[in-house]
Amino acid sequence: MVIVRRALVACCAAALAACSARPKTAGSGDSAGRLTVFVTTEVKGQTEPCGCTSDPMGDLARTAALIAGARRAGPVVVVDGGSLLYGEARVRPDRAVQAERKADLVAEVYRDRLGAAAIGLGPFDLASGPDGVRLPRQAANARGVRTEPPKVIDAGGVRVGVFGVVDPARVAKAGVDASDPVAAARDAVRSLAADGAQVIVALLHMSRADARSLAAAVPGIHLAVVGADAPEPDRVSPAPERAGDAWLVQPANRGQVVSRIDLTWRGPGPLADAIGPARARAELAELDRRIAVVEADVAKFAADPAADPTFVAAQRADLAELRARRAALAAEPLRVPAEGSYFVLEQIPIRKALACDADVVAKKRAYDLAVGRDNLARAPAEPPPVPPGQAGYAGIGECAFCHADAVAFWRGTVHARAWETLEQLGKQYDLECVYCHVTGFDRPGGATLKTLANPPEGESLRDVQCEVCHGPASLHVDADGKERPRSLVRAPPVDTCVTCHNELHSDTFDYEAYLRDVTGPGHGEAFRARLGDGPTGRQLRRAALEAAGAAIGEGCDK
Repeated sequence: MVIVRRALVACCAAALAACSARPKTAGSGDSAGRLTVFVTTEVKGQTEPCGCTSDPMGDLARTAALIAGARRAGPVVVVDGGSLLYGEARVRPDRAVQAERKADLVAEVYRDRLGAAAIGLGPFDLASGPDGVRLPRQAANARGVRTEPPKVIDAGGVRVGVFGVVDPARVAKAGVDASDPVAAARDAVRSLAADGAQVIVALLHMSRADARSLAAAVPGIHLAVVGADAPEPDRVSPAPERAGDAWLVQPANRGQVVSRIDLTWRGPGPLADAIGPARARAELAELDRRIAVVEADVAKFAADPAADPTFVAAQRADLAELRARRAALAAEPLRVPAEGSYFVLEQIPIRKALACDADVVAKKRAYDLAVGRDNLARAPAEPPPVPPGQAGYAGIGECAFCHADAVAFWRGTVHARAWETLEQLGKQYDLECVYCHVTGFDRPGGATLKTLANPPEGESLRDVQCEVCHGPASLHVDADGKERPRSLVRAPPVDTCVTCHNELHSDTFDYEAYLRDVTGPGHGEAFRARLGDGPTGRQLRRAALEAAGAAIGEGCDK
């Protein structure tokens, strides 16, 4: 009997030793699987931002460096919600070569430098038709386009399942047939669970409302990327949205803000939102704003003898509750649950101070050279002809004959250096840029890339000249300014300005402020006086540049 007991003890000891010698897996005992998920969506072919804004955001080289840094620290999964490749829903024939080159570059960077694990499907991937889609897509309900089945990725000991579906209405015009996304999502989740997925990420290229409904209707989804209608950076929510057991996440469009999700897996079940320091900072700022508003209201009503005491008491209670929430969040920004899996979401602005991936920078510059060469070679030698009785472009030289003082004033404005800014960046033959830096581009009697490259003597239409604002002047010149009716616009309306001075290219634009920069002695001096004192466009831009900071990230060329 003693021998049996000793044998049993020895056997148990051996078994325990064997158990302790096994490698720990995610969710076993006190171990946890950790990984980082990066999310982009609706990049729309943006490789880098327009450099004309004060705080340019969204750059593939900076995003690549950010993700590479995270990979050095631990396992990373990169996903995209779709509409990755093109800036327009339909490629314009005259820009097809450039659009396809850029789509090639974006696809190459996502495949080779970002190591994207899964990419959804959106209408801006289909701008040149279903055959133009680069990289296989996660679109379980789509037919007639290159897709891949839902898949499981091993990351940090966690089996991450990924699938995608698309709103059928968003891809129908491009000739892609898509079935019910909810039914396809249910099938995908079942398939991924059967393949051992522990965390399931859904790429939902649809509106937030539709994504919310789908996530709530399909059990088993942990994280859902809202792929469509991605906002501008200032509208990105720092917090995820709960939908059933899933969490909805959405970054900004054009890669301007990238979502980073640090996930800790400690066993099956829904994920908990642990907030984290970055989210806490954003929420504290919002709480501070709300507290200031309520404090002002309380002070105002407390000083009013006619104020309802019950109402004032309710306001004080609201203020106390806000202050308590702020204190609790400041004291504990990371809310790790006692058990179960959790995540921390950080929305990361891709700004110029971030470092750049040198390989992607080199690819972008090679793209600029190739696109410039291709566009120039294919450009027409002459602009479209001027229809009979209409005006063409005369050029700044003709303006100077009668308006020498106005032209002299113009030469001191930034408009007179618009072409130079493109040359400095090697983008003077980029069809996405040149229009706003020259006069009459691709207009009847205007400029082409060939005439800009080798302008006729005294007839250059480089830079933003008089005729951009006042209209083509050939009829005015031919009639020595006596044409009737007048063919020129004396004071350009704001609609003329916002063709280029819009939120994508000129974030500090204010009509009156910018007019103060382009009017003065010899050019609308009386008009400038009527504008009176006030900020100028240069002052607004200088202040915005100072607020954005001058630092350029390591490895970046701009």
